[in-house]
Amino acid sequence: MKRTTLIIVFCSFLIVGSSGFPEQEKDPMFWNRWAQQTLKNALTLQTLNTNKAKNLILFLGDGMGVPTVTAARILKGQLNGQSGEETRLEMDKFPFVSLAKTYNTNAQVPDSAGTATAYLCGVKANEGTVGVSAAAVRSQCNTTKGNEVTSILRWAKDSGKSVGIVTTTRVNHATPSAAYAHSVDRDWYSDNEMPPEALQAGCKDIARQLFENIPDIDVIMGGGRKFMFPKNQSDVEYPDVLKHSGTRKDERNLVQEWKDKMKDKVRFPPFLLNTDTDPSLTEMVDVAIKILRKNPSGFYLLVEGGRIDHGHHEGKAKQALHEAVEMDRAIGRAGLMTSIHDTLTIVTADHSHVFSFGGYTARGNTIFGLAPMVSDVDQKPFTSILYGNGPGYKLVTGARENVSTIDYQDNNYQAQAAVPLSMETHGGEDVAVFAKGPLAHLLHGVHEQNYIPHVMAYAACIGQNRDHCLSRDGAAALKPALSVMAAILTVTRLLC
Repeated sequence: MKRTTLIIVFCSFLIVGSSGFPEQEKDPMFWNRWAQQTLKNALTLQTLNTNKAKNLILFLGDGMGVPTVTAARILKGQLNGQSGEETRLEMDKFPFVSLAKTYNTNAQVPDSAGTATAYLCGVKANEGTVGVSAAAVRSQCNTTKGNEVTSILRWAKDSGKSVGIVTTTRVNHATPSAAYAHSVDRDWYSDNEMPPEALQAGCKDIARQLFENIPDIDVIMGGGRKFMFPKNQSDVEYPDVLKHSGTRKDERNLVQEWKDKMKDKVRFPPFLLNTDTDPSLTEMVDVAIKILRKNPSGFYLLVEGGRIDHGHHEGKAKQALHEAVEMDRAIGRAGLMTSIHDTLTIVTADHSHVFSFGGYTARGNTIFGLAPMVSDVDQKPFTSILYGNGPGYKLVTGARENVSTIDYQDNNYQAQAAVPLSMETHGGEDVAVFAKGPLAHLLHGVHEQNYIPHVMAYAACIGQNRDHCLSRDGAAALKPALSVMAAILTVTRLLC
């Protein structure tokens, strides 16, 4: 009955009165009942999940700072016909939340390469470098050797788990590349982007390392194939678009090489995705988990919603927030396909952006709409969403552009910015870390970003810290989840 009551309370938000917000919110008992139910739910967390994590999933929203999370929550609700503020994202339902400090070893405001090394390899690093320690210097090839650091994807593979990478960006971009590559420059996608002296010194491009460093990564989904093909070879999907043609100067076809190597080991099945259009992140996650979960030893999966970052850099908040909502949908799909009893799932960001929304907007105001007043300085309206810097800075006859004269609801609208830049910058504040599943409670308070993979490895008994996994008599100390009971409880949770 308690769960039934909770559902009724949540659904009743749809009853909106003339005041612009649900009528029941005028009654103190509404808020008291909701808070008391939340309290009861919180008290159940006193029984901590200390199972051994069979599966590990890391969802990384590139550039998904706290303001982006909040705005995405409102957008999700508004897309479903609600006012938005009361909506719950899938990540909002995770029982444990902490903050991660994102700075790089040499940067107060970080980039995606140094942060990826932190939350994948467990060590802080310099900006612009992936899979190497802070002793490595960006673009200096001779500082690579001896400073390589391995990732949790490697630790999982070495322990017998299946591993996968899913991204909406290039698979050789900053975030995914830290899972398998050791490069002093994140931009060394292929040998075409590397200086001659680096090639002569023996440094390898990132695309090549994807195929050579960690054998048999089970699932790889994303873009960036042009860096795997010979220079000027036409792309299979965009044969007439020159910018998509191959880039490799060494004339290697890395994809064909991999197929030739694996032809006697695997059978290439029909692709499980709809190939008429680019698959959504949710579709890719669905297929990845279906493949990876076949391994009885479990899996590690890195999922990146990388286009959140791209939208913000271009000042296109609408694109960034829709990408964030799609990543939340993928989180929900993963939750339906796994169990909290044996799967540790973490959702976080590598860094934030100088994105904000404010202006005393009314409840239910469209997240892309105007503030309710005009500026008391230039007497012009302004949108709730603004950027601290970026390409949205525009002057018309020497004054701030009047947004009421343009379509600020357009998908490609660039929100106004305080400082003109061709590309908006990252933000330096802490980012949220949402966690559920075995030992998720270890993510609490405020931590360094490199703490994340250590928790994941500890929960799964992989990597360097495994003493807790064996008792004095050599038996397993962390208990595996009871699969039948877990299935029953999971179904019960979905129905209630």
